Amino acid sequence: MPEMKKHVVALAFPFGSHAAPLLRLVNRIATTAPQVKFSFFSTSTSNRSIFSDSTNQVNINIKPYDVADGLPEGYTTTQSPIEAIGMFLHATPGNFRRVMEVAVAETGRKISCVMSDAFFCFAGKMAEEMGVPWVPLWTAGPRSLLAHVYTELIQQRLGTNVCGDQTLDFVPGFSTLRVDDLPEGVIMLGKLETPFSKMLYNMGLTLPQATAVAINSYEEVDPDAVTELKSKFLKFLNVGPFPLTSPPQFNAADEHGCLKWLDKHQAASVAYISFGSMMTPPPQELAALADALHATGFPFLWSFKDLAKENLPNGFQERTSKNGKLVPWAPQLLVLRHRSVGVFVTHCGWNSILETIIAGVPMICRPFFGDQKLNSKIIELVWGIGVGIEGGVFTKEGVVKALELTLSSEQGKKMRGKVETLKEPAMKAVLPNGSSNENFKTLIQIVTK
Repeated sequence: MPEMKKHVVALAFPFGSHAAPLLRLVNRIATTAPQVKFSFFSTSTSNRSIFSDSTNQVNINIKPYDVADGLPEGYTTTQSPIEAIGMFLHATPGNFRRVMEVAVAETGRKISCVMSDAFFCFAGKMAEEMGVPWVPLWTAGPRSLLAHVYTELIQQRLGTNVCGDQTLDFVPGFSTLRVDDLPEGVIMLGKLETPFSKMLYNMGLTLPQATAVAINSYEEVDPDAVTELKSKFLKFLNVGPFPLTSPPQFNAADEHGCLKWLDKHQAASVAYISFGSMMTPPPQELAALADALHATGFPFLWSFKDLAKENLPNGFQERTSKNGKLVPWAPQLLVLRHRSVGVFVTHCGWNSILETIIAGVPMICRPFFGDQKLNSKIIELVWGIGVGIEGGVFTKEGVVKALELTLSSEQGKKMRGKVETLKEPAMKAVLPNGSSNENFKTLIQIVTK
């Protein structure tokens, strides 16, 4: 099929930080193949968010299509997205099929390749029915993907009498990790408890059948896991890290003055705090974190999407105005790369981890859900570039200890040195002859040729 007849569809998972990385990858491919049509499918809420994001510059050969979210009319979202995810999954794959038919009619082109979030096993069946390649994207890290691929083995070996402290030395690369560190959906005691859990279980079984599995990572960040995944998949293509291959375009000014404020501080002295777009710690933990920041006196920049006085201790902003700055949004990649940032207090989402490695900054880890617990343990136990919070939740004492360790001790300096050893291969991977760039050339061939 000539390139001018090609039509690639991309099926996004419209929750958390999944849809944006898929759009970034599609956008990068579309730049190299201007004659190919790309149709991008997600919910209206998701599409509005990522296509209007000023940090994205979307190619004209990509068109968004809205799929039904499966929510009843008048539905009010809750703090946990699990209920909404379940209703969305109940509507799949019919909601995608209907809109794909519209895209085929509008473009006048049959579908030539199906890209999708790795969560969507049904995308593989669609591609098989059409006789075209299926290329899923895994938006998290290689170690968490390996856990899902080994779900069946893990369940068989552990049986029903599961203890959270049990080690996982029978899984390659997991000898220092425990059952409690595994991502959600791996341990279900033989029951597929929710639509989300069932989706993850089926994903681990189905991904080895994909034409190629792409990942927002680079081969050198976790070589043991990458080697194992290459043995499981037909093709396993590290095409990241996306903060380097598809960096956000910060066209708008730093409206809250984060960088100018950072300019006033000494090198590696500031704690940068952010928990991503989805999470806000519970009130008692926010209070503990605030009390610790006040007690230590370390300068801090806190990107807090729910910035409101009722979420913080009385008078906190006034008491810390000389050494602290709270903003509703910060240009994170630019902030992390600033010379004055000495540690990142993070939820351990994979994209934030990649941005931190690229910046050469150690981490204080407070994971919440999904793969974040596993990421936290890898940061602390495998890479040695950060520290977890004692007890897994913020307490004043635990935060004070973690801040002092990372910002004012020899161990913190050693962590910074170890981050540099991960940063260097990341920078090399995206060079013209680097591993990620070579993998991307292979990906283009599969998707567009």
